[in-house]
Amino acid sequence: MNRPPRFSMIRSFHLADWLTLGNAACGMAAILAAMAHLRMPAEHSLLRAAAFIPFALLFDVLDGRVARWRQSASVLGRELDSLADVIAFGAAPAAIAFAVGMDGLWDRAVLLYFVACGVSRLARYNVTAEAFAQATGKVTYFEGTPIPTSALLVLVLAAAVWQGRTGPALWFGAWEFASGTLHPLVLLYALSGSLMISTIRIPKP
Repeated sequence: MNRPPRFSMIRSFHLADWLTLGNAACGMAAILAAMAHLRMPAEHSLLRAAAFIPFALLFDVLDGRVARWRQSASVLGRELDSLADVIAFGAAPAAIAFAVGMDGLWDRAVLLYFVACGVSRLARYNVTAEAFAQATGKVTYFEGTPIPTSALLVLVLAAAVWQGRTGPALWFGAWEFASGTLHPLVLLYALSGSLMISTIRIPKP
């Protein structure tokens, strides 16, 4: 009977994997900072939450470069990278948006859609990456925008926070319909999610 390989979790980690964990940690730190704002409103908590995302992006870039440099890319590393990206560039940007003031019924629906698109995008990449690896040994393009592009959304929210445009003062106001609230600014998340699951081909560096 074939048994799955057994390995020590820590011993199996490469340097690139530790950098990937840094990505996940930054994402979780951003979520905690957003939660801190909800508990005790303070703009510095929101700015701190937003500040963690560029660091997550830095770790995300570095882990790939280090893996290629040390020729230590692995299936474990790829899966770890996807899980970290879900936290840092999916859940964290959605949590920050909610904390900034996009907390209406329809806002929540859009944020759930955004995260679902991000998860789907990563799953599709993992499947296509494996198929490409078998055919050519290298992934030559992304299908749909990469999930780290959500860092741009966080940059927009950071600018809003910096100007004091949070909660009721959020840019573009709010729409009330069907017993729910929608802040037009949240539609940027709908656009981002839709681009992630699109079939647009983007060359992979």
